[in-house]
Amino acid sequence: MSKTIAVIRGDGIGPEIMAATLEVLEALDCGLAYDFVDAGMVALEKHGDLLPQATLDAIARHGVALKGPLTTPIGKGFSSLNVALRRHFDLYANVRPAISYPGTKARFENIDIITVRENTEGAYLQEGQMVSPDGEIAQSLVRNTRHGATRIVRHAFELAVRKGRKKVTVVHKANIIKTASGLFLDVAREVARDYPQIPCNEMIVDNACMQLVLNPWQFDVIVTTNLFGDILSDLCAGLVGGLGLAPGANIGKDVAIFEAVHGSAPDIAGRNIADPCALLLAAAEMLDYLGMAARGVRIRDAIRATLEARDRVTPDLGGSGTTESFAEALAERVRGQ
Repeated sequence: MSKTIAVIRGDGIGPEIMAATLEVLEALDCGLAYDFVDAGMVALEKHGDLLPQATLDAIARHGVALKGPLTTPIGKGFSSLNVALRRHFDLYANVRPAISYPGTKARFENIDIITVRENTEGAYLQEGQMVSPDGEIAQSLVRNTRHGATRIVRHAFELAVRKGRKKVTVVHKANIIKTASGLFLDVAREVARDYPQIPCNEMIVDNACMQLVLNPWQFDVIVTTNLFGDILSDLCAGLVGGLGLAPGANIGKDVAIFEAVHGSAPDIAGRNIADPCALLLAAAEMLDYLGMAARGVRIRDAIRATLEARDRVTPDLGGSGTTESFAEALAERVRGQ
C-alpha cells in the first residue's frame, strides 16, 4: 500500500516531535509518502498567511493530515487555527483516547477511555456572539442540530462496535439546558436503539466530572457536545498523566486530521527535550483510520515497553534522554516486533 498524507510540522516543538514521529513511522515501513505543508507562525512568516490555500488544497487532495501543534498569534487571523481547520473540512468528530501508560505521573492505572466530542457546533459558534455597547452584557449562542447530534452519536456507537468496546455513556445537561442539550439527549436515545448490542447510559455533565475522578474505570466510550467534550477530554488526559499522552483525531466525511492536542511549548522549543508521545499516539490513530491497525498497535506497544524500561525517555517522563534518543528507542522496538 502506498498513501500520501499531508504533514504540518507545526510551531515551537512541532518540528522536533514531528521528526521523531516520522522516524518511527519509517521504521514501521508503512508505505507512506509525505507532502509537507505549512500552517501557523511558519506559514505566516513564509507566505504571509496563517493557513495558506495551498495547505488546504493539499489536505483536501490527500484526505489525511498529521499535524503538529500550531500557534495562533494574538490579535491576528483566526480565533483558532484548529477551529478553522475543523470548520473548513467539516471535521465533526473529535476522538480523544485516554490510555494509561507506565512510567508516567498519572494517579490512576488501567484507564482506557475514549471521548467522542462533537466538533463543529454547540457553544463554540462565532455567530451569535455579542457584547453590549456599554460592555455590561456579553452573550453567546449555543446551537445543536438534529443532524449534528445524530452523526456524532452514531460515530461513537460505530467506533464502539469497531473497537469492541463495552459501553457508551451519553453526557449532557438536559436537566437545565432543556433545549440545546435536551435535543442532543433525545437524538442520542434514538440512535442508541439502533445498537442494542452496546449498553448505553446517560450522565449529567457535572456528575460525569465527579465520577471520572472517583471511579474512572466505569467509563468506556463517552459521547457529548462540543464544550463538554473539550472539558471532559482534558480531564481524562489528566487521569493518565496529562496532555503529553493525549492524541486527537478530527474526522469528517472526506478528510481526517490527526494531532497532538497539547500546545507548541515555545519555552522548550529547540532544546531537544520535548516528549513526542502525543503525536506518536495520534499517528497510531491515523494508522487505524488508514486500515493499518496492526501497525498502530506496534506504536502503542513500543511506547509502553520504552516507558516501562525508562529507555532514553525525555525528562518529563523521568528520564535523561532527548526527543531524538526517545525516537531511536521506539524505532528500534517497532523494528524488532
